[in-house]
Amino acid sequence: MTGHPIRVLLADDHAVVRQGTRELLDREEDIDVIAEASDGRQAVQLAIRERPDVVVMDFAMPELNGIEATRQIKAVAPGIAVLVLTAYDSHQYIFAFLEAGAAGYLLKDVQVDELVKAIRAVHAGESILHPAIARKVVDRFAQPREDLYTVHAALDALTERELEVIKLAAKGMSNREIAQELTISVRTVQTHITNVFNKMGVGSRTEAVVHALRKGWITLEDTL
Repeated sequence: MTGHPIRVLLADDHAVVRQGTRELLDREEDIDVIAEASDGRQAVQLAIRERPDVVVMDFAMPELNGIEATRQIKAVAPGIAVLVLTAYDSHQYIFAFLEAGAAGYLLKDVQVDELVKAIRAVHAGESILHPAIARKVVDRFAQPREDLYTVHAALDALTERELEVIKLAAKGMSNREIAQELTISVRTVQTHITNVFNKMGVGSRTEAVVHALRKGWITLEDTL
């Protein structure tokens, strides 16, 4: 293991679920569960105070639901990645969480290794969405590109290379695949993605792609 372990905050109102999840994650050398929250308000307070790398967030919680808690956390600390782990698979919840700034959405029937991979992925700035959900997300947030103004607006905000990188990320390509496509190093791709996140004020690929679609900087065709 290199570097610091990924610091995780668990937010779920069921103590048994938190305990079970914690025990499973504690087996991983590169993951450190630093705190647990039993309601949404506590999740926000702990996230702001402890500054975890990743918050694993449920939807149905007392005080504040997971969507509102996510919105409040991202407003104060956009660099924290929120990974939704819930029993709710309704599209209205999925879209509301993504609009609030969640980096990924998993259902509670996932295998342990899938959860571990997802935590590592959102920490690295990757998106974790089921392909069918991802398609619906793109359809929901895509704006028709009106004219050349949006292209110029994009280039004013991002460099041409950064725009290329985010377009390839929108297709679901990994950093390694983007590096091969553009004939640059994986480290350079990561630098471009970090710059994009900083300029957009987001903390995940999902947010960056949604942001670019909303602005009309990329189109539906760019994601196919």
